[in-house]
Amino acid sequence: MFTGLVEEIGQIKKVDRTGSSCRLTIACHKVLEGTKAGDSIAVNGTCLTVTAFDGSTFSCDVTPETMRRTAFSLFASGTPVNLERALSLQTRLGGHIVSGHIDGTGTITRMEREDNAVWVTVTAEPTVLKYIIEKGSITIDGISLTVAYVDDTCFRVSIIPHTAEETTLLTQKAGD
Repeated sequence: MFTGLVEEIGQIKKVDRTGSSCRLTIACHKVLEGTKAGDSIAVNGTCLTVTAFDGSTFSCDVTPETMRRTAFSLFASGTPVNLERALSLQTRLGGHIVSGHIDGTGTITRMEREDNAVWVTVTAEPTVLKYIIEKGSITIDGISLTVAYVDDTCFRVSIIPHTAEETTLLTQKAGD
């Protein structure tokens, strides 16, 4: 379980593709503190199991099912990713409780500034939108957000400056 509060932006160091699956090696620092093999780390919100690590990277295997339900197929060396360690009973429970299991993907169609916030509009398939409710929570690339608007083709979230600075979301653009 995770909160959707990103702890660190890591960087894909290596993607080893094998058929429709892959093995990721991710460079990072903070999320490695106290980490051991078998621990869960959310990579862009997807719960992955640490299979190997050293002082500056960890590796994890990605199944074909995860590849189908995420945008991981777009990952390459240098891609920034949002990282969060799994909850512990000593952790504050800010954000929203999220499982790290991915329902699907969407496409950013618009980003517009309003004072100190940025509105992000995302289109998604009806099979995903049917689970989204206004004022409910959603996780985009592992970032815990509140849905401000939803209809039968899209949903909108409003990004505060702190979230913009501490995550990869606003490095995206329309079409991503």
